[in-house]
Amino acid sequence: MKRIEETFFEGERPLFAEHDLQLRKVKFYPGESALKHCRDIEVVDCEFMGKYPFWHDERVVIDRCLFTVYGRAAIWYSRDLRMTNCLVEAPKMFREMDNLYVEGTKFPNAAECCWNCRNVEFRDVEVQNGDYLFMNGSGIRIDGLTLQGNYTFQDARDVVIRNARLDSKDAFWNAHDVTVYDSVLDGEYLGWHSKNLRLVNCTISGAQPLCYAENLTMDNCVMKDTDLCFEYSTLEADIVGDIVSIKNPKGGRIRAHHIGETIIDENCLDPGACEIVEKEAAVA
Repeated sequence: MKRIEETFFEGERPLFAEHDLQLRKVKFYPGESALKHCRDIEVVDCEFMGKYPFWHDERVVIDRCLFTVYGRAAIWYSRDLRMTNCLVEAPKMFREMDNLYVEGTKFPNAAECCWNCRNVEFRDVEVQNGDYLFMNGSGIRIDGLTLQGNYTFQDARDVVIRNARLDSKDAFWNAHDVTVYDSVLDGEYLGWHSKNLRLVNCTISGAQPLCYAENLTMDNCVMKDTDLCFEYSTLEADIVGDIVSIKNPKGGRIRAHHIGETIIDENCLDPGACEIVEKEAAVA
């Protein structure tokens, strides 16, 4: 394997179509497409200040690297890429990727990241300003994620999330086949228009969550300060503690220790189709 270390490149396509290459302590100054159409590349302790460095690449390992804000849209149309212990200051990271692994990495400016990506694994990742993260993604597996950003996982498919803390308005909008374990979900309009969303041992807060959901499952979840929940949703929900209010669920069953208000009005699609049970009342 060829090795390049402790140098710099700039301008257009300095290492275009390289393969079997190891880079260590290399700086990429302003320019475009530094490592485009490469394969079998290992990149360690490098710094990227130019746009589009990794496009159309295969089998890439990136460790302990910095992508500055100028290295935007850095990794697109690539497959079999592993990123560990990096700092990504640039937005629009990862687009149209397949088989992507990210661990121990921070994204302080993650707008429009991970769009249309397939077969993705994130472990111990921190994301800030992550609006629209994972839009249209599929085959996503996450364990250990701290995220701040709205509209996350929109239109995503086949997602499993564990041990996450998501501060996100409109998360999981129109998402299908998503399971979330042992996580905190904070943000209004959670899971609207979702299908087969399953929440296990989760804490949910925010206004009007989980409306227009189809086949929603909630097991041993806590709902904090949530109002007007479940409008036009079909669900099986087992809630620990109280719910502020429920409005016009479409069908299924809801169990909670106490429900502050149940609203079934003239706009309910099928009154009585959803069984609503207060556990304390059932025990009495």
